[in-house]
Amino acid sequence: MSRVGKKPIVIPSGVQVKVEGRKISVKGSGGELTHIIDPLITASVEDGNVLLKRGQEDRQARSVHGLTRSLINNMVVGVNKGFEKSLEISGVGFRAQVQGRNMQLTLGFSHPVVFPLPDGIEAKVDKQTLITLKGRDRHLVGQVAAKIKSIRRPEPYKGKGIKYVGETILRKEGKSGKK
Repeated sequence: MSRVGKKPIVIPSGVQVKVEGRKISVKGSGGELTHIIDPLITASVEDGNVLLKRGQEDRQARSVHGLTRSLINNMVVGVNKGFEKSLEISGVGFRAQVQGRNMQLTLGFSHPVVFPLPDGIEAKVDKQTLITLKGRDRHLVGQVAAKIKSIRRPEPYKGKGIKYVGETILRKEGKSGKK
């Protein structure tokens, strides 16, 4: 049995989980998320918990069991509390600002980069160099953060670029003159 897959998902108060065949809907104060589970897995709601069982014991069913449990748990946490990622911009003259559903990034290019924010993602900029992304879908929040970071990755000599808060950049020593 999968160690992750056999753990029940506790449904907090204020969150509703509905199972209709292979479709699971989770509704809470943060909105609603739906997911279609793999046909090898069956889901049921019992006593305020979501239980997942697999019909077979083959490799595919075992691998999907824990994944499905993690995805549904992320949905429950997302509609209840939400997810957040923070990015930090470092470099002289580098900054960001939010304009409606777009984020304008000045990152040393000849033009400012306009990044459209997808539905379900809220962005907030503090001190022009700290970007905070919030949303109920964990996958989407991480994907948007990775796309913003890929616009200008931190370079190894001065560390200029966009990085996650708390991420350490491996720095290289610059050219040393002949001795």
